[in-house]
Amino acid sequence: MSDDTRTSFCIFISGPTASGKTALSLELAGWLNADIISADSRQVYRYMNIGTATPSTEALQRVRHYFINERNPDEAFSAGEFGQLAREIIDRSMRAGKNLIICGGSGLYLQAVFGMIAEGLRSDEKLRNKIREKAEREGWDALYAELQQLDPELAASIDAQNPKRISRALEICYAGGKKASEIYAEQERRFPYPYLHIGLEPQRPLLYANINARVRHMIEAGLVEEVRALLERGYPPDLNALNSVGYKEIIAYLQGKYDLEKAVDEIRKNTRRFAKRQITWFRKYAPDLLISYGENEGFEDILQRAKDMIRMNFSVC
Repeated sequence: MSDDTRTSFCIFISGPTASGKTALSLELAGWLNADIISADSRQVYRYMNIGTATPSTEALQRVRHYFINERNPDEAFSAGEFGQLAREIIDRSMRAGKNLIICGGSGLYLQAVFGMIAEGLRSDEKLRNKIREKAEREGWDALYAELQQLDPELAASIDAQNPKRISRALEICYAGGKKASEIYAEQERRFPYPYLHIGLEPQRPLLYANINARVRHMIEAGLVEEVRALLERGYPPDLNALNSVGYKEIIAYLQGKYDLEKAVDEIRKNTRRFAKRQITWFRKYAPDLLISYGENEGFEDILQRAKDMIRMNFSVC
């Protein structure tokens, strides 16, 4: 947290899925005349607006957003690349006196912006290929079990069904000779501008209710049709971008593996698991202001708490 009172600054907003990050970011952007950088590893892709809860067309027209609908689903996009590009935008904005809000639930993306993914954590293609070959022999379940032995803390924050994350974590462990979580913890925050990190954490019953409501809305808004259209465009079902909660379950439904009711139940269950991992991750990198709230607190209360904290740290009206 910084008490720097220069005109331009950054507000980071983190939290689990369905915690209200987008709504808060839009309100604060209007108040601060700020642009928004989306730190969401899936909203960057085109044709995936429903399943990623991309801000509405009206919101995107009202506030300038970066990293939304900028890549095709089959284009690779890493946290490291995101960090580099986002920092370039931040540099330009700070020089121009423009405030920014960096909002999202992808922990690695936020780490990358903070400068916590260092040169020593660059990907090693040869090592990655060896891990893939080992997975082909032994299976990803075995590699996840190995990660649990090597780095139980990081393993707890990773989906056991996400080969990319498992591979990356093992790659860091192998290359660094120590736990990946320790390497992350050793990285010095090198964010050079005034900033404030706000975290949202709904109480568990409210979070689960929000998740259920979001899943219901996605189905009603046409998630099945969105996924079907992606497959009809020729994107393969095993594409990394589609290995996401909401998409992989609907793909299974379209492949006849189970009915729609089962698919919806799986989305709800897997979204709850994902939210738990996000909470674990963000608690480790504690925000300057953690807004924990329940059913008795409305959005205006949350917004006011955020504004009060911003006023304490920066010169704003």
